[in-house]
Amino acid sequence: MADNKTHQFFMGEALKQAKLSFEADEVPIGAVLVYQNKIIASGYNLSIANHDPTAHAEILTIRDAGQYLKNYRLLNCSLYVTLEPCVMCLGAIFHARISNLIFGAYDHKKSTWESVANLKENNKELNHHCVIHGGILEIESKTLLQNFFRNKRKKP
Repeated sequence: MADNKTHQFFMGEALKQAKLSFEADEVPIGAVLVYQNKIIASGYNLSIANHDPTAHAEILTIRDAGQYLKNYRLLNCSLYVTLEPCVMCLGAIFHARISNLIFGAYDHKKSTWESVANLKENNKELNHHCVIHGGILEIESKTLLQNFFRNKRKKP
């Protein structure tokens, strides 16, 4: 797995995607998928605009990466996402056989990796295992989300 400086660089790119989501009035979550140290796909939440509950940053990024690699298996790839993935996204990550998942902020309400369901400790029976590392640019990721919801509460 890459060093912390590399993780911070790619998470910074995921944060750029999250800011696009913020500007589109979507929950600001962004993702980039890296293959051979190059970003091959990126995305941000578009569930509201697309009228699609599956249009999470991770899902959109995984779809684009599959098209780029012409394969539904994303072996030797790393996914960087600004928020700990939900169960739907984590399922897609496992099905795609992504090797590394790196996320920013922890999601203490809906996540499945560490915070809620804790698949980190209970994943021995899963078909695929990926290396998962959280807390990269956590403060920046968390602050963007907090600002988004703070702004939403202020609007009449």
